[in-house]
Amino acid sequence: MNNRIFPMIAAFFVVIGLLSSTVFIVDQRKYAAVFAFGELVRVIEEPGLQFKLPPPFQSVQFFERRILTIDTPDAERFITAEKKNLLVDSYVKWRIVEPRRFFISFRGDERLAQDRLNQLVKSALNEEFTKRTVRELISEQREQVMQNIRKKVAEEAADIGIEIVDVRLKRIDLLAEISESVFRRMEAERKRVANELRSTGAAESEKIRADAERQRDIILSRAYRDAQKIKGQGDAKATALYGEAFNRDPQFAQFYRSLEAYRSSFKTKQDLMVMDPNSEFLKFMKSSRPQGAPSIPAAK
Repeated sequence: MNNRIFPMIAAFFVVIGLLSSTVFIVDQRKYAAVFAFGELVRVIEEPGLQFKLPPPFQSVQFFERRILTIDTPDAERFITAEKKNLLVDSYVKWRIVEPRRFFISFRGDERLAQDRLNQLVKSALNEEFTKRTVRELISEQREQVMQNIRKKVAEEAADIGIEIVDVRLKRIDLLAEISESVFRRMEAERKRVANELRSTGAAESEKIRADAERQRDIILSRAYRDAQKIKGQGDAKATALYGEAFNRDPQFAQFYRSLEAYRSSFKTKQDLMVMDPNSEFLKFMKSSRPQGAPSIPAAK
């Protein structure tokens, strides 16, 4: 009896082993490639339970279908259109989209694929950098450079079953010996722009000042003209009033004008005049009251 049970148990485990070797599970994050005697016969992209022939008739190899990253630890050196050396640090996001082509190209080895992508990216970077200056690469055309690199690498990667998701430049640095000269040139450029702005501002200031002075002169001349006009009108009215008043009594007018002349001639005690006592100018001083002049009441 025991001689029959042991062979049956052994046969049962052999059958279980054979069945387990024909069943495999495809994860949703993986591709499954089924090989028959080393030749790729089918690619399974849908996740779930799958079947195959037991080894050595068929075997399974899994490929990553998630997005992978290539981040080089060391910066690469590239030359610009100005013959300047730049240190560039970049990274690439990629994934396998055609497992069959990917296996044919690299025998399913991701390290070989990364090496190939590094070469493609380096070639694209070198092509883009040699056509541009440092300023364009750092600021003006940085985004355009990354788009061009991504497009070029994506076109070549499509032939090996890989999709390029993104290519980014993390860092672009000048070499130490170049940085100082670039900074000096940038400083000189900033000083030139500053001096140009100062000269432009000074010219505008002089222009504004000249315009203000011109307007001031115009305003003052117009004010002086109006003042002289008003003064002339006032003098004319005063003269007319004086004339009208003096015409009423010519002798008083003569007397009043003589008094004004005396007041103007003898303003201070130091004034001294030498003249003939019989001069017409002094005739009103000889008599206390001229003939026909009105009497002046004595001060109390």
